[in-house]
Amino acid sequence: MHAAASPRLALRWLRERTGGITDQLDAAYAQPGRHWLTDEAEHERALAYLTAGTAYQLALHDENTRYVLVIYPSEAVR
Repeated sequence: MHAAASPRLALRWLRERTGGITDQLDAAYAQPGRHWLTDEAEHERALAYLTAGTAYQLALHDENTRYVLVIYPSEAVR
């Protein structure tokens, strides 16, 4: 678990983790994560979710493993 001070910092963490995961995946499985990393409209959508108090989830997978990354407002854990 990583606590971020703002929605933008949470999104930065999500980008960093997504980049790290996609670097470990074979090219075909990494493609959705690489696309997400460049999708500014989707990043804005994630920020809107966080600002509205809703969690945002990104899932990546390969043949044997599923990675589910979730960012959510700190108020959601109280």
